[in-house]
Amino acid sequence: MSGLIVHEWISKAGGSEKVLDAFTEIYPDADIRCLWSDVNDRYADRNVHETWMARTPLRKSKAVALPFMPVTWAIPPKKDFEWVLTSSHLFAHHARVMNGSLPARKFSYVHTPARYLWSSDLDERGANPAIRAVAPLFRVIDKAASKSTFEFAANSEFIRKRIQTTWGCDAKVIYPPVDVARIQSVADWSDFVTGDERRVLDSLPTNFILGASRFVPYKRLDLVIEAGLASSLPVVIAGSGPGLRMLRERADESGIPVIFVERPSDEMLFALYQRAMVFVFPAIEDFGIMPVEAMACGTPVVVNSVGGASESVNAPIAGVAIEEFTGRAIADAVYNSAGIERDVVSENARRFSLQRFKTEIAEWISRGNSI
Repeated sequence: MSGLIVHEWISKAGGSEKVLDAFTEIYPDADIRCLWSDVNDRYADRNVHETWMARTPLRKSKAVALPFMPVTWAIPPKKDFEWVLTSSHLFAHHARVMNGSLPARKFSYVHTPARYLWSSDLDERGANPAIRAVAPLFRVIDKAASKSTFEFAANSEFIRKRIQTTWGCDAKVIYPPVDVARIQSVADWSDFVTGDERRVLDSLPTNFILGASRFVPYKRLDLVIEAGLASSLPVVIAGSGPGLRMLRERADESGIPVIFVERPSDEMLFALYQRAMVFVFPAIEDFGIMPVEAMACGTPVVVNSVGGASESVNAPIAGVAIEEFTGRAIADAVYNSAGIERDVVSENARRFSLQRFKTEIAEWISRGNSI
């Protein structure tokens, strides 16, 4: 059966791109449709269809492009398909695809209903004046468009509930893929860290709390520093982003050692996971891949009790989920997590393997197409 994979836009890296990569491996003959692609050679061996937006400056600003996205997805591709699989965190599930005179059967894998529109309290981008102005209308459009999907899958129980609340639809939970096998294939990632990164790695204290993500406000890396302060432990923060200066200021105020590792390589990040006493992840995430990566390295995690990350931790199996990242609560969480057996933690992470994801997606689509 001829199939089409639909993705919002193709970036160089990201959790949704890992899902797209898995989709292309499951369906090697399927075409791909996206608003635009920033990685032109990523899928050089297949047909990648970009929309008209790819040829305009709109691709440089998602906030400015947002009002044009629903009408763009409403334009069907010239080629017909029997089924379509969307990877959606904004409007990709709006995609109109035809199978002759009838709509193609659509399956939508949802990372989240658009946080800009439905959960702006969890995403600072929703405060953009242009987005706020159009949000009420686009919530109506978005809910109506959701009815064109034959079946939904959500990347966590947290998102399944959000789909029920926003669109009034149910969904099957299929957790996203994490490259657990690759991470666990190396006993000591520090053997592959070289140059300046190696010197930084060798200089780190024996016991430290690790935080890692983009340096943006909603990731709440300031609370990782609070964890170190409450636990009297050094902190390492890895990543990059516009919030670096604010985090450095908070680190200076804290009075505890805080080491920043900017733009770590995969090898460096995995080595940091392996060496950390605990990985602290305060953000309210739809799923949260980094906590699973840390668990794959055997490192216990402390996560927010709200959000998808609490599902992967399966507390108290591989860590602790807490409501408040302050004072005694976070200190207790750090020390209780640190006492968990690392073999148990790494075993828990295997539930989120790439092969498991591919099997569940293939079974979901096959069963739906046989109805």
